[in-house]
Order: sequence, then structure tokens, then C-alpha cells
Amino acid sequence: MNTLICGSLAFDNIMVFPDRFKNHILPEQIHILNVAFLVPEMRREFGGCAGNIAYNLMLLGGRPLIMATVGDDAPAYCERLDRLGLRRDHVRHIPGSFTAQAFITTDLDDNQITAFHPGSMSFSHLNKVEHASQVRLGIVAPDGREGMMQHAQDFAAAGIPFVFDPGQGLPMFTGDELLDFMRLADYACFNDYEARLLSERTGYSLEKLAGEVTALIVTRGGAGSEIYADGKRQEIPCVGAEQLVDPTGCGDAYRAGLLYGIANDMDWETTGRLAAVMGAIKIAHRGGQNHQPSREEIGERYRNAFGSLPW
Repeated sequence: MNTLICGSLAFDNIMVFPDRFKNHILPEQIHILNVAFLVPEMRREFGGCAGNIAYNLMLLGGRPLIMATVGDDAPAYCERLDRLGLRRDHVRHIPGSFTAQAFITTDLDDNQITAFHPGSMSFSHLNKVEHASQVRLGIVAPDGREGMMQHAQDFAAAGIPFVFDPGQGLPMFTGDELLDFMRLADYACFNDYEARLLSERTGYSLEKLAGEVTALIVTRGGAGSEIYADGKRQEIPCVGAEQLVDPTGCGDAYRAGLLYGIANDMDWETTGRLAAVMGAIKIAHRGGQNHQPSREEIGERYRNAFGSLPW
């Protein structure tokens, strides 16, 4: 059975400014800011939450099915999906648009200036969950606002359990809308900042919100993660990485581990640990989809960290 990944496909354009922004911005003239940064180093990565999650789930041996929208500039991404064997039956082309993309400039102090163009992502509501077949599990990841609301309602109406994972899209929703998502979803996942924002917007504690779903997962970067399920909170330790190279896409790798564990009826401790292993593997590589461990290598990383095998 398939896991339907509803979310964005995007290009990440990453540029490095070999200086410091502060050396070129005059505080007393910030009201008339007009600056240009020469960026001799640039790379373009395949990204987007749906693309990253599906890629990692494929590495684990899962069966991801992507539901996303792309623009006229998508052929290179579509060709990559084909090479990887990732189905794109529900990747919809929106004529006259660009694929969603981020333009990220980083300076020598790791400060970032980012511009994000949603492009075709704004039409994600045109995709319907009911059009996908043999789906056992799903996830509503960051996407167009209308699309995220539509897909959550679609999953619930079809009786398909799903993970609510709003990510950077969380600020788009009111407290009441977030509560609606939580009541429709079976599982929910946030980083620690998003979890605090969720509590503030809804007026509910995490413990109270956890009562709305089968499991609520909060990731805390190097401090590990925690899973609220079965009336208790379970701590999941962080897994040491071979090197810390790039955190981009680590959350998506973690979520792929969650989806694999849920789809294969693993207990929450094993599921959380597998998710942590996936994040540790990803952070040692640049971009969201450049790590290439085999399933056996993933299992060995798990065994080295926890003394057993996940499968």
C-alpha cells in the first residue's frame, strides 16, 4: 500500500556571500535599504517537503506517492523523480507558473536572507486525495494554504490516517483552523518553535493538544525529540552524525522515518529512533536529497546507535 505525500516540490537556490552582511548595511539608512551582494558560489538543489520526504521514505523501502504541483520549469525535477523510480501520477503541472523555489543567500556568519516564491504551490488544492489509489497512510506537509486544508479534509473523509505537519506554513492558520487540523489528523509533528506557536495560537498546552491525536511528535534538534502517545511522553535521543554539514531537509528525513514506522506498525520508541537516525544521516550531506545510504546501511546505523535492528 502507498503512503501519500501531500506537499511541495521546490528548487532551493543557495548562494554564499563571501563577506558579512553587516559590513554592507548602514543601520542609519535602513529605511532606504538598497543593497546588492556578489555571490560567486551558487548551487541549485532539488527540495520541497514532499520531494524530500518521499526521497527518504524510498531509501527506507517504503512506497511514497507524491501529490504536488509544479510549474513550467519542472522537467529536470520530473526527470529526477523518474530516474529514482518515484511515481509522479499526482504531480500536476500548472501552465504559466514557476515551480516553488527559495533563494537563500548566506554570509560568513551564517546569517541568511531568503526569498520564497510559492508559484505553482498556490494551486495545490486542485489535487484531490480521492484521486490516489491504494493509500494506507498520508501526510499533509507544507504546501499552499487551501491545498493543506483541502487535503486534510480529504484524508479524514476517506478514513485514511494522516500526519499533520504544517512546518513553516503554520503561521498561515488561525488558532481555530489549527485545532480543526488536529481534530482531523491522526498524528501531528512539529519542531519546538512550531509547537510553542501552536500552543499560543490555540491556547492549549501540548498535553491537551496531544489528546486530539494518536501521537504528537515534537523535534528539538540536537536535544532529540519527544513523542506524546498513549497518555505519556517518551523521550527520543538525538543520534550522533558523522559530521554536521547542512540541516536543510533534516526534518523531512525525520518525518520519513515516522511514516515508515507508522506504516509498518512499529512501536513508538522504534519509530522515533528510526526517525532520529534518518535525520542524522541527512545532516552529514548538503541539500535535502543527496545522501544515498542503502536500507542495510540505515539498519546498521540504527544498530550502532541503539544496539538492535529496526527490522
